[in-house]
Amino acid sequence: MRKFVLIPDSFKGTMSSSEICEIMARELRSGYPDAKIVSIPVADGGEGSVDAFLSAVGGKRVEVTVKGPFMEDMQGFYGILENGTAVIEMAACAGLPLVEDNKNPEKTSTYGVGQLILHAAKSGCRRIIVGLGGSCTNDAGAGAAAACGIRFYNADDNEFVPTGGTLKDVKRIDVSGFCRELKDIEIITMCDIDNPFYGHNGAAYVFGPQKGADPDMVVSLDNGLKHLAEVIKAQLGIDVSAIPGSGAAGGMGGGMVAFFGSRLQMGIETVLDTVNFDTIAHDADMIFTGEGKIDSQSIRGKVVIGVARRAKALNVPVVAIVGDIGDNVEPAYNEGVSAIFSINRVAVDFKVARTRSKSDLALTMNNLVRFLNRMNV
Repeated sequence: MRKFVLIPDSFKGTMSSSEICEIMARELRSGYPDAKIVSIPVADGGEGSVDAFLSAVGGKRVEVTVKGPFMEDMQGFYGILENGTAVIEMAACAGLPLVEDNKNPEKTSTYGVGQLILHAAKSGCRRIIVGLGGSCTNDAGAGAAAACGIRFYNADDNEFVPTGGTLKDVKRIDVSGFCRELKDIEIITMCDIDNPFYGHNGAAYVFGPQKGADPDMVVSLDNGLKHLAEVIKAQLGIDVSAIPGSGAAGGMGGGMVAFFGSRLQMGIETVLDTVNFDTIAHDADMIFTGEGKIDSQSIRGKVVIGVARRAKALNVPVVAIVGDIGDNVEPAYNEGVSAIFSINRVAVDFKVARTRSKSDLALTMNNLVRFLNRMNV
């Protein structure tokens, strides 16, 4: 009996990872009706990550009343996997869609994210995965830290909860009240970018504008991050400016390291470890993965390459089904990718191609299945 493992990333703006798995599985069954097919939807840390993990390994969704981006009460959620690991997506209560047309990274907060982390810890979870992605904030995770007992004081020694616009006012950080339930918990932060905490490639300059920051606000936000980094280095002994990825999610990448003792890890590595990929895939006949576009940036370790590296060690062939193939992808073959196929069947603009992406994916998979059957693979 053949065994196939499906582990594609989403095609952003077109198909979710779960949808891609469903289409791939359907076409594989047309040629291999008795095959064992294991689908592992991939989560990148942003919106939908909790559901993707629950779909891949099972568990339950937990709903909690927490603070939203502007400290309003809202219904947040996280997942507890069957092995007891909690999965939190910051987008659940600090995501860009939540602010709609009221974007303001000077005032939005990650406080609710901290409440979700705290709830998971107090519920007995000893391992917590926090996904960074799609945030509307620029508070460096200070709001989340405040929710978990870390206190921030200004020059007048008054306690406050910093936001992006008030990071510049942090004079003192007191970590003595940090929640004891969190002290011995493993916290992993999914982070797929390497932007620094501040500077022209940092959180404010690169991501601030999409969160509503005009040029003057970007400068102000960046100055706040730089100031906070200096305070953290002086008082906590951690140089967040030197950590690749510390600028993720408005500086929350750095905040997770400094305030929560978390480690930043590529999203695909977190997924592969959590679903026990090596155990699942070691006896597979073939692995199907994919992403919206494979190019030179993919080689840095996104989904296709992350899967291929693990599969190469297992000596299992990997086929990448992608929306588009860019230049300079040859290094992917050295990483363990056996073949790359684009679903683009006709020369049309993306706005047209996206409307037919599901049928094009099905036709591409069907062609591949026909070929494999012909070759008796």
